[in-house]
Amino acid sequence: MTIRAKLTLWYAIVLLASLMLCSALLYHEWVVEPRDYYKNDEKAPPDPFNDKNDKKSLLDPFDHLFENILYTTVPIAVLGLGGGWLLIRKVLAPIVTLANAAEQLNEDNLDIKLPDSGSADEIARLTDVFNRMTGRLSSSFQRIREFTLHASHELKTPLTIMRGSMEIAAGKEDVTETYRDVLLDQIDEVDRLAKIVDCLTLLTKADAGLVILRREYINLESLVREIYADGQVLARPHNLAVKLGDCETIFVAGDNNRLRQMLLNIVDNAIKYNAQGGTVELSLKRTGAQAKITVSNTGPAIPAEALSRLFEPFFRVDASHARETDGCGLGLAIVQWIATAHGGSVAIDSRPGEAITVNVVLPAPINLIDEIVSPSSVVNPRFS
Repeated sequence: MTIRAKLTLWYAIVLLASLMLCSALLYHEWVVEPRDYYKNDEKAPPDPFNDKNDKKSLLDPFDHLFENILYTTVPIAVLGLGGGWLLIRKVLAPIVTLANAAEQLNEDNLDIKLPDSGSADEIARLTDVFNRMTGRLSSSFQRIREFTLHASHELKTPLTIMRGSMEIAAGKEDVTETYRDVLLDQIDEVDRLAKIVDCLTLLTKADAGLVILRREYINLESLVREIYADGQVLARPHNLAVKLGDCETIFVAGDNNRLRQMLLNIVDNAIKYNAQGGTVELSLKRTGAQAKITVSNTGPAIPAEALSRLFEPFFRVDASHARETDGCGLGLAIVQWIATAHGGSVAIDSRPGEAITVNVVLPAPINLIDEIVSPSSVVNPRFS
């Protein structure tokens, strides 16, 4: 039965019940009560067709007409409004359930089917349409992942061959300096393409849940100090100062290589997008059961409308100068995946006149050593 038919039937029942209640109340007020009154007083009820009756007696049933109307309309209104409210709630309940289930859908669980209302109405049809739509979306996402993985794999071999050929050509003695410079520039571009391919492969595998992260007992203090030393080397050609602030001893569970990659990407960005003669500062502090890693730099402020898009692949704040800064545009996307895969989060704060700050928060419970069963245990995260 369709929703329209159900609404018509249920509302007709509510109206019928209201009319029956109204008739019963009026019958009791205008027939039963006057009859009982005259019966108890041993008087005959007035005859409306007898002119000899007292006029006041003839109007007795109508003396309290307003009271009678109020007496009957209030219960009817309560019944009508209450019945209508219950009716609308019953009709909308499957829609609310469907909306709540649809809100939980994302690119990682499109294979989950929305609950069927169990009735052959428009809601059931809408649920079926949603389920078939999510099925098509899931297949599309899967084909995109497979295409990216296959394309990345197929690109690696020709890029490696091109780089090798260029290196051989650039190393020959009869090559002019101008041509050698061109070959070296091309080698740099091939390296950049190879880096993009590697990053795309990593993000695609992470999106498909194919990346295995080790669960190890890691001293974040040692890791931050290593990144600090690497940052000093990276900053030297740019005339930048790298500083180390508070660095507490904190242990976390995770993959040491991936966490190092995450921090190195953040520091590398802080150096690339900095002002001449600026500074980069690292710090590590405990906040309750969490470790907070902060990397700040003195680069130009990021527009507020761009902050929410910084973790999108290939997004650049200033696309016109993207080629001037070395990078593949996937570093922050990888940073977000690594932080999320470890149960943490990453956020960037930028305000005019203040340093740009990247905050990475990772879970660091006090009794961490008891939670790690074995250093070789692994987790299989999904990119989100």
